[in-house]
Amino acid sequence: MSKTALVTLGLVSVLSSSVFAEENKVPEPTANGIAFPVNYQDWDIVSVSHREDHKSVRAIIGNKIAVEAVEKGQTNPWPDGAALGKLVWKARHDEHWKPAVVPGEFIHAEFMFKDAEKWKDTAGWGWARWLGTEQKPFGKDAASAHSSCIACHTPVKNQDWVFTKPAILPKRIR
Repeated sequence: MSKTALVTLGLVSVLSSSVFAEENKVPEPTANGIAFPVNYQDWDIVSVSHREDHKSVRAIIGNKIAVEAVEKGQTNPWPDGAALGKLVWKARHDEHWKPAVVPGEFIHAEFMFKDAEKWKDTAGWGWARWLGTEQKPFGKDAASAHSSCIACHTPVKNQDWVFTKPAILPKRIR
């Protein structure tokens, strides 16, 4: 089994359980006014990633509009209404299977919401991040909440500011 498959299996099992310490408490909106997407658990996995430089594993999820865009190959640009989420954990090696890289401590949840008109000053995306299991909103003000995201995503501005390459999945059975 490949490392990616192992990470995917680990992430899916973690996603099926509650990640947050306080259940049923909606985190505060970010400084730029973005509300926490309370229904993100119903989103589908779009991809997974393992950042060696950051020593983290990530599940990248998308709302229905984002998943349909992936299925149609319409992700550059992403359609308005698409939302992508990234759930990030420190990477660790499984104590029972040392070659397996699995999620450890939860770091943060970050989301991108596409609305070319609403977010025209921030590359058409509303950027938001909540830190730790407490889901503390990131950023002291609207500018700081967006600026660090945009600075990081600048290398992929020609990919509509999105790093994620959707994973190839079997056709959906409906």
